[in-house]
Amino acid sequence: MRNQISIVFLLQLLLFSCSGTISTVKKEYTLNTSLKLKSDWRINSKEWILKNDTIIGTGSPSEWGVLESKKKLPKNYEIEFKANMTKESLFEVMLNLEKGNYIRTYLYQIDQNIVIGKGVYDKNSNEYGKRGGKSLFNKPIELQNNKWYSVKIKVQNNQLLFSVDNKTSLECSLENKNLSQTGKLGFITNGEVKIIDLKIKTI
Repeated sequence: MRNQISIVFLLQLLLFSCSGTISTVKKEYTLNTSLKLKSDWRINSKEWILKNDTIIGTGSPSEWGVLESKKKLPKNYEIEFKANMTKESLFEVMLNLEKGNYIRTYLYQIDQNIVIGKGVYDKNSNEYGKRGGKSLFNKPIELQNNKWYSVKIKVQNNQLLFSVDNKTSLECSLENKNLSQTGKLGFITNGEVKIIDLKIKTI
């Protein structure tokens, strides 16, 4: 009996270590080395770097800087980090990116809103209509450059919660809005953004 329990435990460990997701039940994912950035994410080193525990992304209004994870997000997950938009107006978190579709969760300075939307992403094109997409929900928030914001995103039982500084939040049902329910994680900037304390965990 004891041997059977040990075998089951070892199989579970093996499954978690070989998991196709960026985070597992047993382990909270953090990004803290340049080696991890290169091995876990699809990057253009001219757009995204890791410097002194800070992930720095650069892009432009005509050519967005995109960072995309190589592994899928778990079915239910929580993402936390701090972000600082040092240049331009848009910082976006791509959720459940799969087959060119994703959920847009972003901070938008021009409209002074946080937004949930339905996005499309063609990694081979910067043309209008092939990146980004329509907004579904938004809420006013005062946003400015060179200020740190605490971002929390939670997806559980197909319900999405997106909050900034624990005081401005949006919620929606993935099913009701026909939003992508599985896929990878990504980040987009149309200027420069700094990210620290990134944590991704299975819930």
